[in-house]
Amino acid sequence: MQIQTNNPIDALGAIKAQIANLEAQEAILREAVLALGDGKHEGELFKVTVTTVERANLDMAAVRAKLSPQFITAHTTVKQVTTVKVVARGGGA
Repeated sequence: MQIQTNNPIDALGAIKAQIANLEAQEAILREAVLALGDGKHEGELFKVTVTTVERANLDMAAVRAKLSPQFITAHTTVKQVTTVKVVARGGGA
């Protein structure tokens, strides 16, 4: 949907709507790629690498209040994170 307007408010609204639609499509396609599982996968134009790792997140506000090692450990969370890297087939990685 392309909206012709000189009004930046309307143009911004139209673009944000397009972005929302594209992000919804991306989410569906990303789930399909994630369903392939970890590893390298190829399409006709692009290839992806799906990687699942654990990531530790540190609550820095709490750490700044108290910097003992026990406190840092108590406020560190570890969770599994899956990433999808997309590159053109002629490119690297």
